[in-house]
Amino acid sequence: MPESRTGGGWLSSLPNDSVAKTLIMAVGICLICSVVVSVTAVKLKPLQLRNAELARQTQILLVGGLWREGADFDEMFAQVEIRMVDLASGQFTDAIDPDAFDARQAVSDPEVSVALSEQQDVAGLLRRTKYTPVYLVEKDGELATIILPVRTRGLYSMLYGFLALEGDGNTVKGITFYEDGETPGLGGEINNPRWQARWVGRHVFDDAGQVRLAIVRNAGPVDSPDGRFQVDSLSGATLTSRGVDNMIRFWMGDDGFGPFLTRVRSGEISI
Repeated sequence: MPESRTGGGWLSSLPNDSVAKTLIMAVGICLICSVVVSVTAVKLKPLQLRNAELARQTQILLVGGLWREGADFDEMFAQVEIRMVDLASGQFTDAIDPDAFDARQAVSDPEVSVALSEQQDVAGLLRRTKYTPVYLVEKDGELATIILPVRTRGLYSMLYGFLALEGDGNTVKGITFYEDGETPGLGGEINNPRWQARWVGRHVFDDAGQVRLAIVRNAGPVDSPDGRFQVDSLSGATLTSRGVDNMIRFWMGDDGFGPFLTRVRSGEISI
């Protein structure tokens, strides 16, 4: 009586060293793994987005001098008022909800962004949004800190960060970058607290309202006539330093926050 064959099917009947069986098993494992990875990515995306937002908010607190170790995060961030600014006019606008605004998506939407000419685009942005959030902090009923989102093209990557100014709209309170792909030890030194500390107390504009803040070699003391507008460049990172310099020229200029900061300095903008 012939021996009965139980289960297994066609695939199990193939020799283990069969090329066909090897290929089928490899493709099957790849398909299973891809499904697992895809499902995991979809499930984790909201958490990843939330973590990214928390990281940005942490940098806002740090650059604004609001971070207190061990303090409640929500209570700290409650000190920050988020307002949308129309960059062309420099005025606040309620037409855009800051909580629903995604700058990275908006920059590719022609309804809420504009293309920059080669002459305008010193920071390598290609496009900028028509509106952008600004982060304001009040103290004793007056505008104490203005935190501005900034970005620029570095050597290897787009640099994303925040520049904090005093309530006068001119004196630098701090700078930070929360995302970049620059070379560690070279361009990556934009994240070095010692270099960032050199920005504090520098001035963006001169008495005529012109953008004077610049990245230079051998910056003078912060209390000297020229040094108050100067920040030391990064050693061995010429192109990253140039990118940060271009960032200041663009975002503090007429195509960036210039109109808004002009209103702040004239006393038109208050919190």
